Formats: sequence, structure tokens, C-alpha cells
Amino acid sequence: MRRTHPIITSLALLTMGFLYLPLVGVAVFSVNSARRGLVWKGFTLDWYIKLFSNEWILEAAWNTLVLAVVSTLIATVLGTILAIGMDRFPWTRKTSSFLDIILHIPVVIPDIILAAALVVAFGLLRLLSNVFEPGLLNMIIGHITFQVAFVALVVRSRLVAIGREVEEAARDLFASNWYLLRRVMIPLLMPGIVAGAMLAFTLSLDDFVISFFTAGPESQTLPLFIFAAVRRGVTPQIHALSTLIMLITVILVIATERLTRKG
Repeated sequence: MRRTHPIITSLALLTMGFLYLPLVGVAVFSVNSARRGLVWKGFTLDWYIKLFSNEWILEAAWNTLVLAVVSTLIATVLGTILAIGMDRFPWTRKTSSFLDIILHIPVVIPDIILAAALVVAFGLLRLLSNVFEPGLLNMIIGHITFQVAFVALVVRSRLVAIGREVEEAARDLFASNWYLLRRVMIPLLMPGIVAGAMLAFTLSLDDFVISFFTAGPESQTLPLFIFAAVRRGVTPQIHALSTLIMLITVILVIATERLTRKG
């Protein structure tokens, strides 16, 4: 077996260090008893205790959770339906290519462009109803607009892996469309659906740009709270909060990867 050249190994390790050492530093300072500066003054969990007693942070955490859960549920349903429709409906080649481009646009487009487009869209919708004032509803809609594409891509990859043979066999056994969907396709697609939902949930937890452009005065999320707090100075509570968000994100990403590999 050929060995990897030492230079390549060193570059890989340096790259990993460049990516993850700052995150490790944040985690270390979240348990540092020093309030300011970079001097280590001992281990403590006081910042985590104070974190869970901060009403503003708890309110922001609740808004973040509601936003992520509601938008993920809706985006998962819509993304699954979109993936099935795109992969199983007999589209023409040109139409299928066009739909692929439309599906990938929310994935590759910069967040700032999508956020600016949402501001314009909600501005027009407010001419029809005051429901679309900046706030949690706008944030949920904004998150769904990019989550749907990620869910659809994950579920569609699962559809391609399954193939059409199982469905054709079920139809040969006189399975109805509803029975085929409920007893055949959904169980086979479940690993992809769950993986897509976890990915969408993670993206919603970490999103800042779209939340910033669509949030109202009473719908602050954790990323928005961290942004506002950092402008006044980085405190150990911010380190603790950032560490918790990072851990949740890492757990969800690992679970998504495991489910996708299992599927």
C-alpha cells in the first residue's frame, strides 16, 4: 500500500488545525474563570450556569428552536414532495434540466442576495396584509425558502439510489398510488427524509443573514444575539453559548452523515 507523502499529510493537518483550533479556543475560554483577556485563571462552569439564568438568552434560544422546528417540518414535507415530483414525473429532458437549475439556485446563491430578495418580497406582501411585518412568521418563511432545496436534494439522491424496480414490482402486485406511497416509498425514503430534515434544522440554527433581514424586535435568535453581544465585547457567556451551538451543530451533522451513509 502506498504511503501518503509527508508534505501532503502536514498540509492536511495544518488545514484541519486552521479550521478547528479557533473552535477549540472558544470552548476552552468558555470554562476559563477569567472574565476578560486571554489569561487562563482556572476551570469553571459558572459561565454556563449564568447562561441558563439569562432571560434574554433563554428567549432567543426559544425563538431559535421554534424557528428551526417549524421551518424544518414544513420544508421537509415540501422538499420530499418536490423530490418525488421531480424524479418520478415523466418530465421532458429540457424541463428536467430547468427544474434542476431552479432547485440548485437556493443552494449556491449567496445568502445576502436571497435575503435582499426576501425583503423586497415581504415589502410587496405587506401591501396586501400586515401579517408580513418583520417577525417570526417572515423568518420561518425565509428559512423555508432555502431549506426546501437542501431537503429535496438529499431525498432525491435517496430516490436515485432506490431506483424504480421496487415501485414497478409493487404496481405489478396491484398496489394503489396511496398504498405505494405509504407502504413502499416513504419507508424506503425515511433515511433520506430524516437526513434532509436534520440538515435543514442545522442550517436554520446557524443562519444569521436571512434571520437578520427578516427579524422583528421580538424575534431575536441566538445568532442575532451573539452578533449584537460581540459588538459590545466578547464575554465568557458568549463563548459558552457559541460552544453549545457548535456542539449541537456537530451532533446533528454527524447524525445526518450516519443516516445518509446507512441509507
